[in-house]
Amino acid sequence: MTTNYAALIDHTLLKADATQSQVEKLCDEALQYKFASVCVNPTWVKLSAEKLANSEVKVCTVIGFPLGATTPSVKAFETKDAIENGATEIDMVINIGALKDRQYELVLNDIKAVVKAAKGTLVKVIIETSLLTDEEKVKACELSVEAGADFVKTSTGFSTGGATAEDVALMRKTVGPTIGVKASGGVRSLEDLTKMVEAGATRIGASSGVAIMNGLSSNSNY
Repeated sequence: MTTNYAALIDHTLLKADATQSQVEKLCDEALQYKFASVCVNPTWVKLSAEKLANSEVKVCTVIGFPLGATTPSVKAFETKDAIENGATEIDMVINIGALKDRQYELVLNDIKAVVKAAKGTLVKVIIETSLLTDEEKVKACELSVEAGADFVKTSTGFSTGGATAEDVALMRKTVGPTIGVKASGGVRSLEDLTKMVEAGATRIGASSGVAIMNGLSSNSNY
């Protein structure tokens, strides 16, 4: 069975200097290739929602990004605001320092605040694997499941490293078959993407979606 790789990709533009024309191009590309979503900073949610109206491409945005160090109430407000502006998926960053301090109740409540504010809108939890031990990665995934999140996600793409197949496999093993796993950060080729999918990823965050798809179209094996 042929895999629809485009439908796995969150077509991403989160750079601080992203301009309106670049975001509009991102949306046009998402429509052309039928990506799962565009992933943009909150300031671009409304524009993206307008550009993608009446299409199947979702509008994903980031909350507490990229450090995760804002308070649960701020993350909840960000989430509500984003949804009001048209976001249909929420990627939130956990409180990484609290996790490393073993303040698990704080981390749990942090995620719960966003899930509650989302009111059924899909929530992905960014655990920033490059900053965590394997034990911490497992705990972050367990807390995400307990909080009612829909996905766990490897990385912001703005820290010391991105997704690895090993981390994706560990996350998949931890959350089981019913929770999504998003590999994000450093996925730039069809080879990278297939490694992540084979490891258990069900969504890919990538700023190189077009290049990945162009590589796909020129490879007769896929």
